[in-house]
Amino acid sequence: METSQVATTKGKIWVDLDNSPHVPLFAPIIEELERRNYSVLVTARDCFQVRELADLFRLNYRLIGRHSGKNTLRKIAGLCFRALRLIPMVLRQRPDLAVAVCSRSQLIVSTLLGIPSLFMGDYEFATGWALIRPRWLLCPEVIPNQAIRLDPKRIMKYRGIKEDIYVPRFVPDPGIRSRLGLEEQDVVATIRPPASEAHYHNPQSDELFAAAVQFLAKSPKVKLVALPRNEKQALELRNRWPDLFLNRRMRIPNQVVNGLNLIWHSDFVISAGGTMNREAAALGVPVYSVFRGKIGAVDQYLASRGRLVLLESVEDIHTKIVVARRARPEKPSELADTILNRVVDEIIELLEKKQPSSSYGKIALNQFASAVGKRGSEFNSSEPTK
Repeated sequence: METSQVATTKGKIWVDLDNSPHVPLFAPIIEELERRNYSVLVTARDCFQVRELADLFRLNYRLIGRHSGKNTLRKIAGLCFRALRLIPMVLRQRPDLAVAVCSRSQLIVSTLLGIPSLFMGDYEFATGWALIRPRWLLCPEVIPNQAIRLDPKRIMKYRGIKEDIYVPRFVPDPGIRSRLGLEEQDVVATIRPPASEAHYHNPQSDELFAAAVQFLAKSPKVKLVALPRNEKQALELRNRWPDLFLNRRMRIPNQVVNGLNLIWHSDFVISAGGTMNREAAALGVPVYSVFRGKIGAVDQYLASRGRLVLLESVEDIHTKIVVARRARPEKPSELADTILNRVVDEIIELLEKKQPSSSYGKIALNQFASAVGKRGSEFNSSEPTK
């Protein structure tokens, strides 16, 4: 049975999976909401590995829209077109609360239809889109209110970092090394290229990432597991370092993998991806960031406590990266679901705050969406996916 159609009197939450890291974050949140007898409608954008991860986590979701590339105009058009495609389905499902990390398409729809919205971002430089802001923001307490362009009364905080929401439920699978063709004595480094198509991308990240690969290539005991964001990046890696692929010093998994499990069975991580860096920090795995955009408060917090090393130059790569096997216990330290329960409690509290004025009842808007809905048969990708 599709999750979004489960009968309940408690209300319906709409979760939009806009990017790959959102899947492991929301999987336990969705599970806990459903356990408490709330209905959850899940939509997903077909970009990077969102679809594959949603399948890996066995989520019921509707696949609507895709990534529109790096060009700014195409990106804006793609966001708006995806919002247009979401409207008919949202009007049919009538969710009471919209929740996402930073889904701009969901934000457009929820604003147009008067649906209360919650962003769960942890990067203060991405808390809205243009002049549109979510109604509420739930973020780590290390982010100061003055850094967020939102009424402080609408900002809620939790202790720790976003990854602490789902890391406590992680159970290691030791078979991943053998599936990737790695030996127990290998020094394994998981690497992730910069988000070259993101609006915040800084080319310096590409330079540092390349320098890090060159540095690690000089150590024959190191095996690199690369996690490119898309096929284009995978091809670029193979073309730039063909010898490393030929002698199996670098490899790309043939299918989607559980990121936490790969990180746990790595000796260290080098990445320009914020979520992967913070996942490593949450697991206690040495991690080095080559991200050269604006450093957010969460990364500054982790760096100040030695849980994340910020690489700012090629010299840093040669002096700060420690190439060595780490002493890995059988499983991570036991952590409670405290933050997960706190987050779910906040979502439920906001759901119950829904005001009567927050309706879909603007006649003109409904007529517009109804007209759009007549073309719904063209949008086959909005069918439920399991």
